[in-house]
Formats: sequence, C-alpha cells, structure tokens
Amino acid sequence: MENDNHPKNDVVIIGGGPVGATAALLLTRAGKRVIVLEKSAFPRFHVGESFLPAGFELLKQLGLEEQLSRLPRMTKVGAEFGFGHGKDTSCFDFSESLFDDGYETFNIERAIFDDMMLEAAADAGADVRTEAPVRRIVQLNEGDIAVEVDGNIIEGKCLLDASGQGTVLARHLGSKKIMQHHRKVAYFGHFEQVQRLPGQSEGHPTVAMCDEGWFWLINIDKKRTSIGMVLDSDVARSIDCPTSEMLHWGIQRCPLVRDRTASAVFPDQTHTIADFSYYCRPFAGPGYFLIGDAAFFLDPIFSSGLGLGMEMAVRAAADAEELLAHLDGTHTTNGKKPRRPARIRRDYINYINRSSAPFVTLVNLFYDHSFRELFLHGQGPVNIQPAIISILSGYIFPRISWPLRWRLYLMELFTKIHARVAMVPRRDSHSLCSTQPVPLPLVEAVATSA
Repeated sequence: MENDNHPKNDVVIIGGGPVGATAALLLTRAGKRVIVLEKSAFPRFHVGESFLPAGFELLKQLGLEEQLSRLPRMTKVGAEFGFGHGKDTSCFDFSESLFDDGYETFNIERAIFDDMMLEAAADAGADVRTEAPVRRIVQLNEGDIAVEVDGNIIEGKCLLDASGQGTVLARHLGSKKIMQHHRKVAYFGHFEQVQRLPGQSEGHPTVAMCDEGWFWLINIDKKRTSIGMVLDSDVARSIDCPTSEMLHWGIQRCPLVRDRTASAVFPDQTHTIADFSYYCRPFAGPGYFLIGDAAFFLDPIFSSGLGLGMEMAVRAAADAEELLAHLDGTHTTNGKKPRRPARIRRDYINYINRSSAPFVTLVNLFYDHSFRELFLHGQGPVNIQPAIISILSGYIFPRISWPLRWRLYLMELFTKIHARVAMVPRRDSHSLCSTQPVPLPLVEAVATSA
C-alpha cells in the first residue's frame, strides 16, 4: 500500500453528503487541511427532501442562500397531517410557533442539494474525492488516524464520520444498535402529477397516519412529489407482496394517498430502507466524532434528520478545531485555551443527547393514537400547540429552552390522560391491513434514477 498523504491532513471526513460537506466547509474556512472521502459519484438519489425552518436559517448563516436560490425547490411554510382514511386533515403553519423565529423553509430534490453542498466545500478549499469508499479503518488514536481507500492510506489528526446509514466507523467499532421498539421499513419513490394543496399550502408535506405506520407526500419541485410509506417491520414481514410492489400495496389501501395519486405518474422503480432507527454510541472517542446519521437515526416522521445532522456538523467542526488547537499546543481562534480532549468529547456527546431528546420524545408520542388526536385537534391550554410547532421547526439548538421543554412534558401528560378520559373529540384511526384495496389507475411510469 502507498501513503497518499504528505503533509498529514488535519481532518479526514468520511461522507460527502450535506452533513460532511457542512463540516468540511467550516473547517476549511477556518484554515484546516481537510479531505472528504465520498463513496458515490454525485449527483445521486437520496431521500429526505423536507427541511425544517431552523435548517434554512443555518444555510443562510453558512452563506449558501444565493446558491440555493438557483435550484428548483418548493417553499414550505407548514405541514398537513391526517388519518389515512382521508375524512379530514389538519394543517399547521410554522408562523404559529411560540416564538418569532424564521418560519419559511423548503423541500428540494436531494440529488441537486447535496451536490450544491459538496461543491461549496470544494470551492472553499477542501480536498473532495468522490467514488472513494473507505475500505478499512487502519488507525484510530488521539491525533493520529488513518483509513484505507482503494489501496491508499489516508492519514490525519482527526476523523469525522459522516457516512450516513453506512455507519462506517460504528461498523468498525461494533457499536451500532438498532432501536428494537422502532424497527421500521420504508418504501419510497418520486411521482409526477400528484394532486396538491392550493396556494401557499402547496409546499406543505402531507403525513397520512395509519395503524401500521404512515405515508409522506413531499412536493420537491413543480412536477415531482416524493411519496413514501413507513411500516412496522413485523407488519411488513406479514404481507405477502414483493418488496418492489409494497408502496403500491399501501397506496391501494390508503384513501388519502390514493385520492392524491389518482392522476399521478408512478415511478418505474421504488427504493427500500429497513431497520433505519439506531444509535451508534459513543458519539465521540479518541481521534473521532460521529455526525449526522453516522451517529444515530430517528424515525423521519418530523423531517428532523438532516437538520439535526447539519447542526451536529457545526458543533463537530468547532470541537475538531479546538481539539486540533490542543494537539498543536495553540489557542483557539477566540484566544482561549482549548479544553482537554476528554472534555471536548464529553461535551459533544452531551450536546447530541440533549439536542435529539425533544425529537425522540415526539417520535415516541407520534405512534400513540391519543397523541395523534390531540395533535390534530390543534388547540390546547398554555400555548402548548405553538410550543410543539416551535420544536417541530427545529429551534432547539444549542439546547431546548425551558418554555418549550415544560410544555413538551405537559403534552406527554395530556397524552396519558386523554388515553383514559377524552380531552378532545375522538377520531377514527385507519388500518391498511383491514381495508380492501382499490386498484390504481394504469398510468405510464416515470423513470427514476437509482
């Protein structure tokens, strides 16, 4: 093997998606020598097309609003939720949040967005290499790390794993743990000519809730809509249907989604992800930080994944910069003496646990029918609904504020009470497995990229 690294890099980043690109952009701007190793050729298909308002604000802080403005996208100012039977749905706007934060964001095709982010990192000076999969973690020590890429050894002082659900470092460490109570399977694809909500609501993602899981409908540009179905793993295994046809199986049994796709052009290919809720603890260790989906992945019901990941990237970049200052015996950019490595790692782990906790709570609540009834009702005492909307907007960094935190606790309590004593009108749930399928119209398929 040959060594591909003279002089040694400051930071090696595995993964060139938006999370890795964000870290690379910030570290390169800080004058660090950064190499990004991405296994795929860009642009490439990826799911996760809906952004939270806090994520849009972060892009502005990164100075990328102008680049974003040149890409086709849909303005998003809220969301629509309803049960799969489609008898009634409820919409909320981000402007109804508890605080006067930014409330506009967007949906976008991830292929072009991810390409924009990686190009920004390269333009800033990062050494970006695509089609460069990391085959092996060679060394992982404080201030001395090395990975193998196609027979070459890439060395550095610090490793950031942003490999997404590939979880390269967690697989090496054996630390990936599936959340057993959230074992899910997702089936998804890009459709055309899907019926949309009128006016400003056109960009609202739609969530159709069912006993067995839920659907998303996300308009990503003027023509295309991302549609996906998330099922409990046990339910998915019990259905006698080929994986490639599961999304059609579900749409046939969900009136809300079936009606929206009555005139739609279906994709000729769908995608599947299984067992995608997991943790990879510890999130940091000697020589490394895990960021984004390489650290953990939650159920995507509230579109929190990319926003959380990019915020983690901002923190990891700052912590990596401070770690490098400690290793080099210098001060941080603000003139302070750097924390010790063990303290940096501990604070980073606490930051992730603290930042993800509100979404973990909401994801757990979402699968409780009582919470769904309370949430769809859209009203409650002490501004509880605006507080939930603020959390769903992503305004929980660097830590969730007390006015939001105690209202989230109260929502948990109300959910338990409502399960026993009705606090709002009851609503019928919808079961896919108990519903007779209605054949879908035969419409010419639209080609999708793999």
